[in-house]
Amino acid sequence: MKRLSRSKGLFSRYTTPGLDRVLFSDEKLFTVEEASIRQNDGILSTCTSAIPEKYRFVKRVQKPLLVTLWAGISSVGLTSLVFVPSGVKINAATYKELILEPLVKDLGKTMFENGSFVFQQDGAPAHIAKSTHEWLDANIPHIITKVEWPPSSPDLNPLDFSLWPTLESRACSKSHTNIESLKTSLGREWENISQEMVRTAVAVVHRRLKSVIKQKGGYIE
Repeated sequence: MKRLSRSKGLFSRYTTPGLDRVLFSDEKLFTVEEASIRQNDGILSTCTSAIPEKYRFVKRVQKPLLVTLWAGISSVGLTSLVFVPSGVKINAATYKELILEPLVKDLGKTMFENGSFVFQQDGAPAHIAKSTHEWLDANIPHIITKVEWPPSSPDLNPLDFSLWPTLESRACSKSHTNIESLKTSLGREWENISQEMVRTAVAVVHRRLKSVIKQKGGYIE
């Protein structure tokens, strides 16, 4: 099972201090709609009328306006957000043009004091394309390759299990009338994420890897 074997490999390779050098990255879609109440945040009541009106329903439309973000997180902090232009699909070419070249390429100088870091990305098609890996081999000395990162593992990426949900709950606590309002809110709340939260999110990755191994590759949330 790839998820189990790769989790074992990462667990052995990266101790908790070793994770300090890893930059975890991810893309995420956000819509102008109000964030929905998650299952664990439900309200218990014997009748609908007892629930405050604002919590009864969250309006949804068939095709809401949305924006795609890219970001990175490491124990030393967060990268800036990259807003993918409307209508642009992330493929190998646009991934390089919008994210790798202008931002990731110089992170060794701008984000990590010793100039050395390990770049992580998931198995999205743009990430595992041949041209992407040729660029990474030429520009980023250390990466977690496509055969090292466990497949379908959002529960191991701090952005997925911690930062994205937090950002969505804060920036989308109410609906937005347009994309610019959404972008402004996302940018503001991203800047407000504390360094303590960032360090904690990265620090628990090693423990999560251990949990995946204990569950023989099972998911932990």
